[in-house]
Amino acid sequence: MLHAILKHTEPFAMTGIFKTNIATREDRQYMINVIKHHFDVDSCYVDLEDCDKVLRITGMTVDEYTMISFVRQHGFLCEILE
Repeated sequence: MLHAILKHTEPFAMTGIFKTNIATREDRQYMINVIKHHFDVDSCYVDLEDCDKVLRITGMTVDEYTMISFVRQHGFLCEILE
């Protein structure tokens, strides 16, 4: 049993909350689809009504900076929401 615990190497799932400039429904749907295709996430949503266009990703298994870089590579501003 201890051996099985020590060999467990799945990454820790977390929630990422980011400020973006994703402004249209089309861009929101595009980015959500791309994120879900490339990463194992539980859910992904962009609040277009919020002034920070908040991108919320739950069950994220990559670090925040990897996700920020990924979103930026697709042409959008992305930073950790403080």
